[in-house]
Amino acid sequence: MSVEQIDKVDFISTTEKGIIKLTISDHLEWDSKNEHLLILQNKINAYLNFIESGQIFEEYPSSVNKKVEIEIVLKFPPNEIGNTFLDKCKKIIDELKIEFSWKVFE
Repeated sequence: MSVEQIDKVDFISTTEKGIIKLTISDHLEWDSKNEHLLILQNKINAYLNFIESGQIFEEYPSSVNKKVEIEIVLKFPPNEIGNTFLDKCKKIIDELKIEFSWKVFE
C-alpha cells in the first residue's frame, strides 16, 4: 500500500495506549510542482472520510470509543511548503479530536 492508493488504508494498528493508528506510507519525493502535496492531501482526506463516515467502526469494531490517530511515515523530509501543509493539517485535524503526526523513516 502507498500514498498513491487513495482508496486503501495502508496500515492500521493499536498502540500500547490503545489508540487506533492509521498509517500513511509516503515514499514520494517533495517536488516544486506540489504534485506530492496534492496526492498526500487526497490520501489524508480519504482517511478522514474513513473515520468520519464510521467505516472504520464497521471494518474494525474494536476501534469503537477509542482515540484515533493518523500518522504519516515519510521516506523523504518535507520541503518548506510540505512542512507548512503538514502543520496546517495538524491544526485542522486536531480540532476534529483526531491525533495527527508525521515522521521521516530512517
